[in-house]
Amino acid sequence: MRIAIPLVQGKLSLHFGHCDQFAFLDIDEASKEVSSREDMTPPMHEPGVLPRWLHENNINVILAGGMGQRAQQLFVDNGIEVVIGASGGSPEELASAYLQGTLQTGSNICDH
Repeated sequence: MRIAIPLVQGKLSLHFGHCDQFAFLDIDEASKEVSSREDMTPPMHEPGVLPRWLHENNINVILAGGMGQRAQQLFVDNGIEVVIGASGGSPEELASAYLQGTLQTGSNICDH
């Protein structure tokens, strides 16, 4: 399993399309722990580019603060589970909470 988390200055970006990097977290599914992390600079943000790019990088899940409905559908179309409303914590903490079923999510802060 591979999880992507959009970052701004090393912290969770509240809107995935405004991030300057993505943390790619490889997960050991047996132990449900992060086995490695790689921060990647995404291509320019245009409709459809990020879902395709993340799919090409073998991402299974994206954890985000906010995301528009069209983007959510594009991720689903690319076989990527979308979790929105995440906030706070390091990428490793967010991924760990997701894996343990304890990730607290709020409302989607994106309305487009």
